[in-house]
Amino acid sequence: MFSLNQFDYLLPPERIAQHPVEPRDMCRLMTLNRETGEIRHHVFRDIVDLLRPNSVLVRNNTKVLPARLLGKKDTGGKCEILLIHQLASPQPEMITRWECLTKPGLKPNQQVMLFDPNSDLLHFSANCSPESDFTSYTRVVDFNCPEKDFYRKLLELGHTPLPPYISRAPKDEQTLRQIYQTTYAKLSGSVAAPTAGMHFTDELDQRIRDKGILILEVTLHVGIGTFLPVQDEQLAQKRLHQEYFELSPATAEAINTAKTNGQNVVSVGTTTTRVLESNFRDGKLVASSGTTDLFIQPGDRYHIVDQLITNFHLPKSSLLMLLSAFTSSPNTTHSFTNFAASSAGRAYLAAVVDQYRFFSFGDAMFVY
Repeated sequence: MFSLNQFDYLLPPERIAQHPVEPRDMCRLMTLNRETGEIRHHVFRDIVDLLRPNSVLVRNNTKVLPARLLGKKDTGGKCEILLIHQLASPQPEMITRWECLTKPGLKPNQQVMLFDPNSDLLHFSANCSPESDFTSYTRVVDFNCPEKDFYRKLLELGHTPLPPYISRAPKDEQTLRQIYQTTYAKLSGSVAAPTAGMHFTDELDQRIRDKGILILEVTLHVGIGTFLPVQDEQLAQKRLHQEYFELSPATAEAINTAKTNGQNVVSVGTTTTRVLESNFRDGKLVASSGTTDLFIQPGDRYHIVDQLITNFHLPKSSLLMLLSAFTSSPNTTHSFTNFAASSAGRAYLAAVVDQYRFFSFGDAMFVY
């Protein structure tokens, strides 16, 4: 059993990126040979030259919702609601039900009024439902708005839910919605972006395809785990918060064919990786949709992913543990003792020294 301290590292606060690089594909890219530990330095658009011509690139096409709502409680105080995922509503023609984070934590039957940000016009109210067992983090909230109208109103009222370590981002909501989103986002449902994919551009995509590389998509809606620290209990049980995913039959078949033919499967980001590794059954990838709580840790074998494009992650995070597993036994010849002593840990130290930019708006790694 691991401890959280085994996945810690020191990061100066000034290394946390507060805005993305423009153009997107000109961020820095570190390459790491996970077997030899060799590190090289590039810019992201060099990924075209680093990928083999017959590779299959798989990425997450989820779209970030403006899931942060600001309102006033019935007692007069301010309240912030962060949508986590939609639940079945008892009255969908009248009420839209979500699991939410609320700040401060709402009490059963407490009401919140949601106004237009530019006026005093009340759009709808929300009621903290007494019908569920509350966790220490979340609440079930019933929005007094029909499901057919809810997403339209969310676009009018909602704010992009940036991670708490980003404090100097642009204030304009439309700008935030553009920069905190991949260029290929399609299916709305995430409360955070799959940030490894934010370095791609339409022009870069075409260059990748021109090289003979197949680009495939899966969906995983990023949920509450992005905003909460890993708990010792989760680490012991090897289970994260559940997140909804979709893996189509056509995508599964194409990846299985690639694996059979010895082609590299390149996963863009940890969310894509979780979809692929969650659906390995009896020697092949199986099409499916539903939820996954897979928590990849050192000692776990990768069955589908051969190469990984990812950002630099927070200390003690599940994302760092996924990377640690990818760079250690049984996936390489190196045993894992702690992150700092691993090839990934040495790469992170080099990134700090060489002033790479970390986290959601930061630079990228290509691990092969």
